[in-house]
Amino acid sequence: MNILLTNDDGIGCEGILRLAEELRRKTLHRIYVVAPDSNRSGVSHAISLRTPVKLKARGADTWVCTGSPADCVMVVSLGALSFKPDLLISGINLGPNLGTDIVYSGTAAAARQAALHNIPAIALSLASLEAPLYWEGAVSFAVSRLEELLRLWEEDTFLNVNIPNLDGGVRDMVITFPARRRYNDGLITYKAPDEYTYCFIDSGPVRNDEECGSDWDAVSRNLVSVSPVYLHPVVRKDLCAAAPLHAGVGPREKRIG
Repeated sequence: MNILLTNDDGIGCEGILRLAEELRRKTLHRIYVVAPDSNRSGVSHAISLRTPVKLKARGADTWVCTGSPADCVMVVSLGALSFKPDLLISGINLGPNLGTDIVYSGTAAAARQAALHNIPAIALSLASLEAPLYWEGAVSFAVSRLEELLRLWEEDTFLNVNIPNLDGGVRDMVITFPARRRYNDGLITYKAPDEYTYCFIDSGPVRNDEECGSDWDAVSRNLVSVSPVYLHPVVRKDLCAAAPLHAGVGPREKRIG
């Protein structure tokens, strides 16, 4: 099986380097790495439409990419390199990608892009930003449970996996749904001599809705969270059904204004 690894933390991130090394050492799969040339955390599903995406070999079966995580997957899927991936793994990301984080995450976007090409896709995150970081446990889990995770994948989804940061690793995983995370961001502004106002987003503490069965709930109980995330946007049917009908508008259509 050809496995493509990418991430949003960049080609030099410990998570992707350790995962690639362990997969090559302990499995018979062919492991390819195509990752951004620098940190692209928080770029969501950005793709390069007005500038070229450049690839450069960085070693055996390894390339650095000037584009976003989604770009890395897209150019490989469209034939930029000589192999076709049978599985995409995005990560292991430094830090959690829980619940609402999926909207912003380049890690999740890479997995989503692969699944849009009907390639089985798994996003992996080490659910902590605080040292010490136990990469060994996260890598060991990902490699030892890879076949099981692959069996959980279904068409039109990607798997969003968050691994607790535990010394000695983790064993148990549960199927979850994405939590609702509430960000308490602030803004710092600075009026510069060049007449621009510089705006800096100041990240505050994140509050999680405490719902049993959510990915946040699982990780808080030191369980690996596996969320099958549907690819396509979903409209709330109750809002559509409540909309008034207008001439020329069908029963399932809502006219704004």
